[in-house]
Amino acid sequence: MEARARLKQLRVSPRKARLVADVIRGASIQDARKQLTVLVKRSSAPMLKLLNSAVANAENNLKMVESNLYVSEIFVNEGPIFKRWMPRAMGRATEILKRTSHITIVLSEIKEGLKKNESKEKPSSDKVADEREKTKSRKKINSIKTLRSDATATKMNTGSDGSKKKFQRRKVV
Repeated sequence: MEARARLKQLRVSPRKARLVADVIRGASIQDARKQLTVLVKRSSAPMLKLLNSAVANAENNLKMVESNLYVSEIFVNEGPIFKRWMPRAMGRATEILKRTSHITIVLSEIKEGLKKNESKEKPSSDKVADEREKTKSRKKINSIKTLRSDATATKMNTGSDGSKKKFQRRKVV
């Protein structure tokens, strides 16, 4: 079974992205993550994100175990090219090509058929009810705080004779 993830139109030249792809090809997930975190290339951060996305696809959609995965295929194809112009001497212009890349990662299992435990606990109705009560109490506390701050603001804005005073003061949170 294979898990895939694709990244389209990355604003890095395919030639430069292939250098990073060659480093992690055939590596286990842990090794590939280590390599991508320490590699000083511009395309290493998007490739790390893409690798994490492929691992999430494998775990959530195909019920694979992360420790049993490795990068079986990774390839970088050329995407659309943005064409820009740069003024040069004597009224001439030269074309600048801003290249993009399409990257695809394919993860496979080291040992076939190893599946993730599917016996996850579903939240019971008691836990759900407790969470609802907590959110209600938080909302109530927040509303009390706003009422207090409004009351102190009105007290501070009135003078001893009951008239309104204008002055600047810091916002109380």
